[in-house]
Amino acid sequence: MSNRMFKLSPINMIMATVVAGSLLFGFATEPVSADEIAGWQKKVVKLVSEKQVYPRAAMSKELEGRARVKVSIDRTGAITSYELVQSTGHELLDAEVTKLMDRINPLPAPPASLSDDSLTFILPLSWVLQ
Repeated sequence: MSNRMFKLSPINMIMATVVAGSLLFGFATEPVSADEIAGWQKKVVKLVSEKQVYPRAAMSKELEGRARVKVSIDRTGAITSYELVQSTGHELLDAEVTKLMDRINPLPAPPASLSDDSLTFILPLSWVLQ
């Protein structure tokens, strides 16, 4: 294995591309506060960054990659489905996405002001050696 340091690139934000939900289409019964959304996003980012790992085999082969995962959650934050919409290009890293989804389930519950029963968003993930 290389002596190079590695870094799991932090997720700058959960993309505000809410595919089905109050945020994008404005179906909230109450006003949706940007602060509420930002606070929830920070909680999700923190959880993902704590649980994301760099597979040892991928590090030893010096594999890097970026993925995008479409994640659907219910009102409690439980992941109801996910789909790898952009592969890292490496089977080892793509397999880690499934393991990560298990480790982060459930996510923090979305703000109550998002009134839909489910919420779908794109989660960007990166594995970068430094």
